[in-house]
Amino acid sequence: MKILIVEDEQKTGAYLKQGLSEAGYVVDLARDGFDGMQLALTEDYALAILDVMLPGLDGWQVLQAIRRAGKDMPVLFLTARDHVEDRVKGLELGADDYLVKPFAFSELLARVRTLLRRGKPKETEVLSIADLELDLRRRRVTRAGQRIDLTAKEFALLELLIRRHDEVLPRSLIASQVWDMNFDSDTNVIEVAVRRLRAKIDDDFDIKLIQTVRGMGYVLESPVCS
Repeated sequence: MKILIVEDEQKTGAYLKQGLSEAGYVVDLARDGFDGMQLALTEDYALAILDVMLPGLDGWQVLQAIRRAGKDMPVLFLTARDHVEDRVKGLELGADDYLVKPFAFSELLARVRTLLRRGKPKETEVLSIADLELDLRRRRVTRAGQRIDLTAKEFALLELLIRRHDEVLPRSLIASQVWDMNFDSDTNVIEVAVRRLRAKIDDDFDIKLIQTVRGMGYVLESPVCS
């Protein structure tokens, strides 16, 4: 899932991006209201986290632009302003939640997960292909009923592969979606991650789901029924 953070405080923004990335999310960070609005209107995000006091456009204006464009992504306000009228204004403009600085990251992560679950159709909570199941809400993976423990990055990689199954995904796309980085041909981080994921979901099973397409990338293939 992709999350947008609009936060002008450098330390806070970097802290949030690192924490949410380690929790398995793909994160974009904007430092002012104009850039945040452009990203919110042109990209597809599951959630936006907005500071209120921003250079360029403030958080209220960014939120108004998001709602005017018909985008219904959940919006969480993060701000040092704790006045009741500020919270009411944000909610009336279409915000979904409000967290006051300073905050504990564990609370923010809990609120993020709650917002992402809200209103999500039940049929999208579990992704499956063959005997492999990915439970997004409980962050649980099973194959043939056997529980498989994955790291946050492995879970994010598997979610990408299963959502786009039967499609060859180039390494550059995997790098940007899972690691939020530009692909560097000198690094083997993707090959290592795929190898570790295969060891967990394929090695002990007769049918191998993750395939390498030489010179192109990787694909999670639907088994051919005989």
